[in-house]
Amino acid sequence: MENDSIENPTKVNKYAAACAIVASMISIIFGYDTGVMSGAMIFVKKEFHINDHKTEVLAGILNLCALIGSLCAGRTSDIIGRRNTIVIASVIFLLGSVIMGYGPNYPVLLFGRCVAGVGVGFALMIAPVYSAEISSPKSRGFLTSLPEIGISTGILLGYLSNYIFSRLPLHLGWRIMLGIAALPSLLLAVGILKMPETPRWLVMKGRLGEAKKILYKVSNTPEEAEIRFRDIKEAMGIDVNCDEDVVQIHESKQSHGVWKELLLRPTPALRWILIAGVGIHFFEHATGIEAVILYSHKIFAKAGVHDTRKQILATVGVGLTKFTAIVISTFLVDKVGRRKLLLFSVIGMICTLAGLGTFLTLAEHSGGKLIWALVLSIITTYAYVGFFNVGLAPVTWVYSAEIYPLRYRALGNGIGVAVNRLMNATVSMTFLTMSNAITIGGTFFLFCGVSVVALLFVIFFCPETKGRSLEEMESIFTRRKHVEDTIK
Repeated sequence: MENDSIENPTKVNKYAAACAIVASMISIIFGYDTGVMSGAMIFVKKEFHINDHKTEVLAGILNLCALIGSLCAGRTSDIIGRRNTIVIASVIFLLGSVIMGYGPNYPVLLFGRCVAGVGVGFALMIAPVYSAEISSPKSRGFLTSLPEIGISTGILLGYLSNYIFSRLPLHLGWRIMLGIAALPSLLLAVGILKMPETPRWLVMKGRLGEAKKILYKVSNTPEEAEIRFRDIKEAMGIDVNCDEDVVQIHESKQSHGVWKELLLRPTPALRWILIAGVGIHFFEHATGIEAVILYSHKIFAKAGVHDTRKQILATVGVGLTKFTAIVISTFLVDKVGRRKLLLFSVIGMICTLAGLGTFLTLAEHSGGKLIWALVLSIITTYAYVGFFNVGLAPVTWVYSAEIYPLRYRALGNGIGVAVNRLMNATVSMTFLTMSNAITIGGTFFLFCGVSVVALLFVIFFCPETKGRSLEEMESIFTRRKHVEDTIK
């Protein structure tokens, strides 16, 4: 167990922070694509004359393809490394952006969206894992939250891009919105090569000398580096007194056969970890956030805002709220803890979703004549986004990246991200249909009900992990320890 006294709890290693920031840039690009599509869909629909069903497919297909990417990324990152997997994510996303920016017709645009989606799957799985493995326990929550800040920053930039380029001719504006993401993807693919590989992956491959050098760079003191190095070797079954630079690691200690061990023959602790890791990803999107991120213009239209540019401007407020809440969360996650933030977040989401469902129902039935209902619909939309992003959004990625033992981390997190993308796609591709079937207010009441289930899940399945080393996680997920944390 790492000694807390050897480092200043408030101090974040600058080199580790720089590595995590660069890794998180891939999340900015993904966030931009998500945010920009919210507005771009309005203009794509006008140019290609597509119906609501095709619009839903265009919105959700990225996440279905991201599911494939996230499942492939786990095994890929175990073979070629965390850093090189980020390079692959950047290149794939670059290709997707170019194809979307070209987009002469709906099928080609859809294909570009699919290509970008595979890159998104790689990025969402690998960025938090890289940040978690490069950071120390005291700063892991902060650094592993950076990819979520990246997503929020990207979404905000996407919304601003919608507003800026919406004045351009119809055939040009949305293509620039989508294609411009290719430039930062190219820069990241080049810049990422200057980053180090994670020490834990290097130890998993028997490259102890390289791992030790990097640990000295990402730790605040030599003592901390030595203790982290010892803990990683011990977790991999390597003699802690071994001074060799390169050792042979038996296949059973690497990633061979982990699918069977994780899914078919898990230990009780590993089963608990899998339930927690996959469950938190499920509830992140089953509670409806993607409906607000992608279709906020529709929500504001139902509330009574009918001018397109005013709808787009109102979505900028969603982006600002999301970004502000995420920034606040990053400074709280290592101080307050993961569990408390989750509970606060989900309780707030339940209240605001109930309010949003009520006010949207009143606003829709009045035909937009109830100004107070319109105003409260917008306020509760922003409040819901705020509560979601101060807890459930960032903690999902921190939690799932840190709880798996090293041997199962990449693949376990890949499964969680796949479920995350599946639920994202489900909400994206059914929201308009559900809204037409049970009204938009009824849809948010449904999300409120799911949030109640999410609250129960957090209470019974998510023990606190704040301040614990990655090598300790398996011991936390025991019945006795979980009961102690639950009653705290």
